[in-house]
Amino acid sequence: MSHPLFEQHRATLDGALQAIATRGYWSPYTEMPSPKAYGETAAEDGKRAYEAHLGQNFELNQPGQNGWTGNEVSPYAGALNVHYPLCDHEALIDAGLVAMKGWQAVGAEGRTGICLEILARLNRQSFELGHAVMMTTGQGWMMAFQAGAPHAQDRGLEAVAYAWREQSFVPAEAVWEKPQGKNPALVMKKHFEVVGRGVGLVVGCGTFPTWNTYPGVFAALATGNAVIIKPHSNAILPAAITVRTIRAVLAENGIDPNLVTLCVTDNRSVTQALATHPSVKSVDFTGSNVFGQWLIEHCKQAQVYAELAGVNNIVIDSTNAYKAMLGNLAFTLSLYSGQMCTTSQAIFVPAGGIDTDEGHKSYDEVCADLGKAITRFLSKPEVAFAVLGAMQSEATADRVAHANSGQLGTVVLASQTLNNPDFPAAQVRTPVLLACDAADEAAYMEERFGPISFVVKVADTAAGIALSERIVREHGALTVGLYSTRQEVIDAMTEATWRGKVALSINLTSGVFVNQSSAFSDYHGTGGNPAANASYADSAFVANRFRVVQRRYHV
Repeated sequence: MSHPLFEQHRATLDGALQAIATRGYWSPYTEMPSPKAYGETAAEDGKRAYEAHLGQNFELNQPGQNGWTGNEVSPYAGALNVHYPLCDHEALIDAGLVAMKGWQAVGAEGRTGICLEILARLNRQSFELGHAVMMTTGQGWMMAFQAGAPHAQDRGLEAVAYAWREQSFVPAEAVWEKPQGKNPALVMKKHFEVVGRGVGLVVGCGTFPTWNTYPGVFAALATGNAVIIKPHSNAILPAAITVRTIRAVLAENGIDPNLVTLCVTDNRSVTQALATHPSVKSVDFTGSNVFGQWLIEHCKQAQVYAELAGVNNIVIDSTNAYKAMLGNLAFTLSLYSGQMCTTSQAIFVPAGGIDTDEGHKSYDEVCADLGKAITRFLSKPEVAFAVLGAMQSEATADRVAHANSGQLGTVVLASQTLNNPDFPAAQVRTPVLLACDAADEAAYMEERFGPISFVVKVADTAAGIALSERIVREHGALTVGLYSTRQEVIDAMTEATWRGKVALSINLTSGVFVNQSSAFSDYHGTGGNPAANASYADSAFVANRFRVVQRRYHV
């Protein structure tokens, strides 16, 4: 008998399955914070729900609690003073393993239906989540709402759809009959059980605490595993809200809520002990190369899905829409102050310049015009504050100051400090744009997280394509872009990205930007270069999180 929540949400699941098969635009979760979609009082209710957490203990009733912890400092508003349960990680693991038995018993349909209900419930909390993401990360409101809530929910649903598709390929039972000529056939009854591998650990990041977390959470959960979410120490609240909602839905459906728990710690040794625990069978991580590589090297008992640092880049060969190209790049480099894993850092321009619809432009003119486009785009304060947001960490602000000093290249456009009247404490910085030669590899050939970009002078377009491919191969990238009016150049760049295994955006001049990724259509990462060893999402992202265990007997 099918699980009632599976049937209730079947249309959503079918839509997701159709979307991942056709890769067209689709989403069940409205990305605009509209009263028509979320209710007339949703905005105010969500803001009040967020504010109610401030200065309070965030109760979760988890096992192994021995105190309270949490020291989040909002880039906008200072200390949040929310306190979270401090729990022994061994107790969380043990409780998760116990809870997995009941989770397995509901079967793939039950798990899928409950996950879909969780996502629907989270969608109704989108305003609360949006405020929590905004205030912990420094994103502007619209981005925080969209990326922090409906777009993150899209990515979670995408993982559930892949998980269901892979599990649904496994029949529950079969009769095996092998003819034996004149003798009676050999007949066996076989049963096939989908079993979760163990506990899934999801390590969150400080800039996208839901968007980068939900894929791993729901991929592990839907395939039968317990999940422990270990959030970034300065972006705990969005994860805590998520965990509370998941636990509530689990309990309502007769599942031990300790299947999903929150582990709050700023002690790296605790995270390391969790990640290397024999019962932890998958680790999802977004963050620095240093800790990501540590996880890959030391978590031998688990499958590690890691998104690390890279050097995203763009090759400019020519364009028939010069102003539109510059406008698209200005938005790309400004969005969330470049604090995105997909933001372009190195822009390769031939030394001899480029052909455009406005005539030939020299390298120096391209540099200057891009700087002017950024300045023009951010000239209105309301636009600047909405797009730039705020520096999530002091380290990012320090990197901007270093780039501004001119030690990394010629400063084409210096970063400016803006004062946001609504949030006087926020550190707001406009992008810094630098010019350098291709030989200055120490400057541009490592990730400099934040609004820091280089216009790199290369010998010609072919050299730019070769350098792009080399960077992807050696340092990794999640996004690569190209501007060209010549098909042979587009073909050469396309083949380079096939070899480097990186996503390519060609001639973006309107409302789509290289650093945006759309669920159900775009594969976020390929798993084929050093920037990430997995993709959000594909079959490989879910299939290794469960095992099929069979039993058979003669009949």
